[in-house]
Amino acid sequence: MRQMRTWFMRKKVVAAALAGVLLLCGVLTISKVSLPEGVAASAEITNWGLSFPEEGQPPVGNADSAYLAQYNALYRAEIQEKVLYLTFDAGYENGCTGEILDALQKHQVPATFFLVGNYLETQPDLVRRMVEEGHTVGNHTYSHPDMSAIADEASFREELEQNEALYRQVTGQEMAKLYRPPQGKFCESNLRMAQQLGYRTVFWSLAYVDWYEDDQPTREEAFDKLLPRVHPGAVVLLHSTSSTNAVILDELLTRWEEMGYTFGRLEEISL
Repeated sequence: MRQMRTWFMRKKVVAAALAGVLLLCGVLTISKVSLPEGVAASAEITNWGLSFPEEGQPPVGNADSAYLAQYNALYRAEIQEKVLYLTFDAGYENGCTGEILDALQKHQVPATFFLVGNYLETQPDLVRRMVEEGHTVGNHTYSHPDMSAIADEASFREELEQNEALYRQVTGQEMAKLYRPPQGKFCESNLRMAQQLGYRTVFWSLAYVDWYEDDQPTREEAFDKLLPRVHPGAVVLLHSTSSTNAVILDELLTRWEEMGYTFGRLEEISL
């Protein structure tokens, strides 16, 4: 398991090393280009990125909603109502998911867990608990590769279908057709291939640097990012490997509820 954690963490090193600089600029992930609002993205974009020009308002993505919608993709719901869509990415298990599920159950909040093949192979009981408690499981690929580097449809399809088969073995059900690109890396051909396979590609509009297992943000640092930047229609990305998220989730959900927010399912978002 330690080997898997090391492997998974190394795949985040480049993005994480620049996280401090990006946060100073109000950007959560790296992008090759930064587009103003209303401008469609080009095929050269390879990393999902955000900027937050105004507190409490939706961020500007490096691809706009109209461009993404062409490929059945999204990063937020285009609504004025105070509804949030909670998602978790999980590459491995380190003892935090149970507490996260407890908090979700306490608040009766649905979430989508984007899982990789290793998680499905090693944590069948937790996967079944997610399903039994009403959550959705989405596809985060089998091996968590840089999908923007995969140009042929057969290899792209294999990454998704291997995960689908594992999920079917564990739960006896079909995996939801929701796909999150590992590390947010994508290109136009990826969006098109995912769409052709019947998937909705799901990015995010609210996140923070929570994936360093040995360098977790404090409670205060987490709230400083997740409370002021919350906005109507936000697709929230958290990592279920984060001990901070496990500790704060109950209070975080309470505080969002006190701000007037309710919680919806990704499947309910209209493009």
